[in-house]
Amino acid sequence: MVMVIFILLLLGLILGSFVNAFVWRLHEGKDWLKGRSECPNCHHQLAAKDLLPLVSWLFLKGKCRYCQKPISLQYPLVEFLTAVLFALSYIYWPSSLQGIEIAIFCIWLVMVVVLLALAVYDARWRLLPDYLVLTLGIFVVISLILESIKSGGNVLLGALWGILIIGGLFYVLYQVSGGKWIGGGDVKLGVALGALVGGPLASVLLLLMASTSGTIYSLPFVATGKAKRNTQVPFGPFLILAVILTRIFGHIIISWYKHLY
Repeated sequence: MVMVIFILLLLGLILGSFVNAFVWRLHEGKDWLKGRSECPNCHHQLAAKDLLPLVSWLFLKGKCRYCQKPISLQYPLVEFLTAVLFALSYIYWPSSLQGIEIAIFCIWLVMVVVLLALAVYDARWRLLPDYLVLTLGIFVVISLILESIKSGGNVLLGALWGILIIGGLFYVLYQVSGGKWIGGGDVKLGVALGALVGGPLASVLLLLMASTSGTIYSLPFVATGKAKRNTQVPFGPFLILAVILTRIFGHIIISWYKHLY
């Protein structure tokens, strides 16, 4: 188990670095499969020693080796967060990792990478790219097919509940507000996330986590006057944080809730 966790931590660091590079290249319209990584400030091509996940940032003290400008804290945070989420997914996975469950787990790790790419993109540029949302949706469908093979049709029924509750709610909010309260990208993401978590309780838990975390984040800015009540805050990152936490810890929280009542 310790060796598996170590491998997942290492893999998470590597893929977290990929998320950072991919998001920047996607925004800049660059081919994310070709070309060398470069500093976003001075555009100097980075050497291999500059690309070691987390280690390079620490060694360089958060500054570019070539222009000495600060490297965004986003880079080490995303790398670290990806590694931690990979490890936690394994530790708290609700089923024994055997047979088809291994494939389901691996697809989940891929979805974590896509989810983090969406969160970073939305946090930086207030946009949820259709390309990434569609990619997430494809992996959600594959995961649902595998889970239904393993557990039966109840999985698909749960996914339908999630789509109706989360996607339906977001669609109503979008229509009522004319896109002022929630964006069209959030509606599309809500459909994918609803199918991913599945079930009424998990869907409600996701919405509760997302709204609570978004409120906690926004209140200090409102209280200090740095933001007004009509200031737009990207909701995508909070939705994504909530779906990841629901997917990893949801079965524990829901079991506790059922036992409580």
